[in-house]
Amino acid sequence: MKLGKSPPKFDSRTLLLSKYLTKGLAPPPPSSDYAKKVKTWPMYGNDHYGDCTCAAAGHMIQEWTANAGAEVTLPVSTILKVYNHFVHGQADEGVSMLDLLKYWRSSGFGKDRVHAFAQLELKSQIQAQDAVYLFGNCYIGLALPDFAVPNGVGDPSIPWIVPPSGPTGKAAPNPNNGHCVPAVAYDQRSVWVVTWGQLKQMSWQFYTAYADEAFAVLSPDWVSKRLRTAPPGLDLKGLESDLAKVTKA
Repeated sequence: MKLGKSPPKFDSRTLLLSKYLTKGLAPPPPSSDYAKKVKTWPMYGNDHYGDCTCAAAGHMIQEWTANAGAEVTLPVSTILKVYNHFVHGQADEGVSMLDLLKYWRSSGFGKDRVHAFAQLELKSQIQAQDAVYLFGNCYIGLALPDFAVPNGVGDPSIPWIVPPSGPTGKAAPNPNNGHCVPAVAYDQRSVWVVTWGQLKQMSWQFYTAYADEAFAVLSPDWVSKRLRTAPPGLDLKGLESDLAKVTKA
C-alpha cells in the first residue's frame, strides 16, 4: 500500500479553527460515528499511487453525501485526474494537504468543491473531536513510524497504537512516511479513519504522537443537510467571511 503525503506546508493566511470555537460551544459528545451509512470505501488508486491526499478527499465526499441522504462515490478516474494535476504524470511524489485543499476549494473534484477549511492545533484531541462531530470529518496528516510501514509500504494489519517504549527509535515519527487519512468516527479511546480502502482504528495516543497537521473541512453537502444552523459557540459565519477575504487577497 502506498503513502503519498508531502511534508506540511504553512501559510500565514490559513484560518485556525480555534478562532471560531467561541465561548458557549458545548464539548463534543463522548462518541460520534458518521461511517455507518457508507457500505464500502474504494481504494481510489492508493495501492498503486501515492495519492492518499486525494483518496482521503474522495472518502470524505462519500461520508458527507451518505449522511446528507444520497451517497456519491466518485470514480477513481476523477481522483487520479486531480492527483495528476499535481504530479503531471511524472514522479509519484505525493501531494501537500494544503495545496490539495486549496485546489479542492477553487477547482474541485469533478463538480464537488468545499466551502472552507481551517487548521487544527496539533495534539488537541478535543479539536479533532470537534472537527468530526461538527463538520463530519477531520483531514489528518501523519508522519508514520517505520514500524507501521515496513520497507516504506503500508501494512493495514499493523495496529496503530504507540508501543510501550513510546514514540522513539523505530517508533519515532518519520516525515518520510507521510500519509493522509480522514477521521469519520471516534470514541473516548480511539478515532476511526479510512485508509487503503477500509476503516482503521487509531488510538488517540497514536494521533497525538504522529499527526503533523490536521484540518476541519466544510462541505456544502454537510451545511445544507447537517449544519443548517450553527450551534451556539461555533462562529460559522465568521469562518466563511474570513475565508472570502483570504481568497480575494
